[in-house]
Amino acid sequence: MSNPPQPTTLPATSYSTENCTAVSIYCPVEFTIYGYYPSLGANAFFCAFFALCLGFQFVLGIRYKTWTYLIAMVLGSFAEAIGYVGRIMLHSNPWSNNGFEIQICCLIIAPAFIAAGVYLTLKHITLELGANFSRIRPKFYTWIFCLADLFSLILQGAGGGIAATANHGSSMQNVGNDLMMTGIVWQVFTLIIFGGMVGDYVSRVYAHRSELEPSATKLMNATRFKLFTGGLVIAYLTIFTRCIFRIGEMAKGWGNPIMQDQTDFIALDGVMIAIATLCLTAFHPGLVFPEMQMHGKTHPVGEFTAAEAEKVHDVGATPNSERQGYFGAS
Repeated sequence: MSNPPQPTTLPATSYSTENCTAVSIYCPVEFTIYGYYPSLGANAFFCAFFALCLGFQFVLGIRYKTWTYLIAMVLGSFAEAIGYVGRIMLHSNPWSNNGFEIQICCLIIAPAFIAAGVYLTLKHITLELGANFSRIRPKFYTWIFCLADLFSLILQGAGGGIAATANHGSSMQNVGNDLMMTGIVWQVFTLIIFGGMVGDYVSRVYAHRSELEPSATKLMNATRFKLFTGGLVIAYLTIFTRCIFRIGEMAKGWGNPIMQDQTDFIALDGVMIAIATLCLTAFHPGLVFPEMQMHGKTHPVGEFTAAEAEKVHDVGATPNSERQGYFGAS
């Protein structure tokens, strides 16, 4: 009896998957970068969750006119939602180039926008509690950390774009990986510096708590302000945790065991950013820190504009008793 015809194409190996477009005997799911079918339930949940947060952020941002906060959070929530659309596409076809490109680009850069939402608040907190306790003028917090965040965003976006369009296992894909990891390391560095400056400011306020304006003391004791700052702390810690995970995930290259562990990704990326976004949405400044929306050049802090309030940092003294509410809280 003659032998049956043999296939002319050998089974796939980790080095011969460039032409794979769908799962088959020659292109098993184990040979994809992630090595698994992304969970439909988990990714659909995250997609719906971030889309819902996007809607709330858009409505609250317009309602309370927190424009820069709105931009940061809407972009972050939108990128997260679209990123999980990409992972849903990978559930249908783990070899989908479009799905991979969408999720790698969006889920890499989205947390940088969420982090910007945290950075934007420090200026406004210092204006309310006392600019004279800050080592720098409050407006510089926004410039320093948002520019640092933008640099991280550029690195991660460029790396994600290169990695998404390069052939699997190619040198260009490694270049993209290195750029993304550099951007995330820079983001971690920025977060550490931010945390240090917040800690320094808080310690200075605590050390001089007897010198606080009555309105600042009242604000610090208000439940709404405690909810606001508590939400910021949780968001900061979860974003930081996600970044540390991503560094470990990408440090060993594409297709490494950490990258192919779906449970770790869901817990340390998806859940962490979901918690951060939830905190920054549920404790939106328009709801629990309305002072933030009043810190424009034409909107007063107490009886003064925000620009005048910042001058206290240069003077290094509290306002005189004839002008009440310099750091006023409504």
